[in-house]
Amino acid sequence: MSVQVLNSSGNGNPLTAKDYATDQDVRWCPGCGDYSILKQVQTVLPTLDIPKEKTVFVSGIGCAARYPYYMNTYGMHSIHGRATAVASGLKAARPDLDVWIITGDGDALSIGGNHFIHLLRRNFNVNVLLFNNEIYGLTKGQYSPTSPKGKVTKSTPYGSVDHPFNPIALALGAEGTFVARSMDRDPKHLRDILLAAHEHKGTSFIDIYQNCNVFNDGAFGLFTDKATKDDHTLFLEDGKPLIFGKETKGIKLDGFKPIVVSLEETAADECWIHDPKDKIKASILSGFFEYDMNQGALPRPFGIFYKNERATYEDLLTEQIEDHKKTDNTDLDKLLSGENTWEVK
Repeated sequence: MSVQVLNSSGNGNPLTAKDYATDQDVRWCPGCGDYSILKQVQTVLPTLDIPKEKTVFVSGIGCAARYPYYMNTYGMHSIHGRATAVASGLKAARPDLDVWIITGDGDALSIGGNHFIHLLRRNFNVNVLLFNNEIYGLTKGQYSPTSPKGKVTKSTPYGSVDHPFNPIALALGAEGTFVARSMDRDPKHLRDILLAAHEHKGTSFIDIYQNCNVFNDGAFGLFTDKATKDDHTLFLEDGKPLIFGKETKGIKLDGFKPIVVSLEETAADECWIHDPKDKIKASILSGFFEYDMNQGALPRPFGIFYKNERATYEDLLTEQIEDHKKTDNTDLDKLLSGENTWEVK
């Protein structure tokens, strides 16, 4: 049964988005996509029936990392790439808390890459919001792990020669149990994905395309501009065929290779039907822009690629501790000394 959580002003009213806003000046650049993400999270939180004092936002370093200052909840602005590690420790000690991790493409996939993949493997019940703008914004515009090959920046004046990370493929490879993509310029879709991510028990990961209008403006314009987005975006719905282009085109599989078909020649129900529990097909979806490196060869999928139920780390840890308390072997000195002894001569 849902429990209505009331605000702290004493007027007996339920929480609203305003209750989650602080009195801090938001110091992102005017027009930054971070504003939209902040707004959507503040909008969905009151619907979750979780007290503010039970909610924690943990960030690393980067533009997005200022996020906890703007949330009227508990929060930690931690160190570069380590938000996932800090959140893991917090969740292990206080599994009752609702923990959100705020990170960027550099913070999570470069400096904190190792912590990120192990968080997904362990499956703590936390929510990871990756603000992916394909650039290091805070340090004034160097290429990041998700910058496309050939990207010209201050640190790559002749174009990046790095092959970029695919965050969705990385999360699937690290055994993530909820893997999704959304974008700052589609508020309704982002709110729906945030709610689905929070409902999932385990680590939920959302790759959020976020426009940096100062150092990488228009990086995702193909998927957000009115003139192009219909032909270049594919919104995934459980049990629905993969169709796009104002319902004029669909996706079929030729073996394991996705191909675009015309719905004038192929019925919609003959197209690929999305099943977010199918990990093999989720992997194929994650690589849509790698089958042909030409931009726009296949539409970019948005939505839930994959979700699966698996025991969380904190539940297994708690269960193990409770089981051990039932045994006689609870003496710390005995545990530290162990069963084997050696004589040093």
